[in-house]
Amino acid sequence: MNTRFSCVGCGKCCNDHHVPLTLTEARAWAADGGQVIVLVEAFLGNGLGLPAQQREHAERRSCRVTSGSTEAYVAITFAAYNVGPCRNLDEDQLCRIYERRPLVCRIYPMEINPHIPLNPLAKECPPESWEQGPQLILGGELVDRELAELIGRSRQADRDDIHTKEAICALLGIRTTALKGDGFTAYLPDINALAKAIDQVQAAPPAASNQPWHFHLSGNDIAGQVQAAGALVVSEAGLDYAFISLRAA
Repeated sequence: MNTRFSCVGCGKCCNDHHVPLTLTEARAWAADGGQVIVLVEAFLGNGLGLPAQQREHAERRSCRVTSGSTEAYVAITFAAYNVGPCRNLDEDQLCRIYERRPLVCRIYPMEINPHIPLNPLAKECPPESWEQGPQLILGGELVDRELAELIGRSRQADRDDIHTKEAICALLGIRTTALKGDGFTAYLPDINALAKAIDQVQAAPPAASNQPWHFHLSGNDIAGQVQAAGALVVSEAGLDYAFISLRAA
């Protein structure tokens, strides 16, 4: 597969997208007055919720935790909360913080997950974006070495930050996750409380939390499988989060 790409500055990728942030970027976003959304998903130690071929990547960006009598691997994403245009877009659809924009913004339109191939049809960029500019992918391989380095940095930050993010979640009382592939639990913590928690954990990393995690599932069938594996399942949604289902209606 060969793919060209050139940004035409339409701004569509900067509207209605929650942009994943590194821990450092999340703290800076909070300092700038932006809202951060916390998205949580997990799979069980027995592999429930995870295709076998994705396990290595998923484990590397997850934190091993307890849920009932079993173990789970929880992945936590801190993301810029953007409903409508990004708060950093100006009237010309240009980025006000372009020189210090988040890693994921620099990487777009490439995917961070190595198991998700770039699909131009899944992007909101207009057709002309894919009809001009330098080669992005040649013979199925990414040819931009600088972009490849940024993707590597983003993946490494996921791995480096995960235990700190789990400790921050413990301070904020975030202990309910969705099953990977079934959905996400989405939290909108008070931004000052989040900033304080980030500072507290980074200043004095706490011992590993022994607070158990619970699972919120999309239906009784999948809930039964999770319970049978020994994990804790909530019967009602909490008031502090929303459940985003990925299951087809």
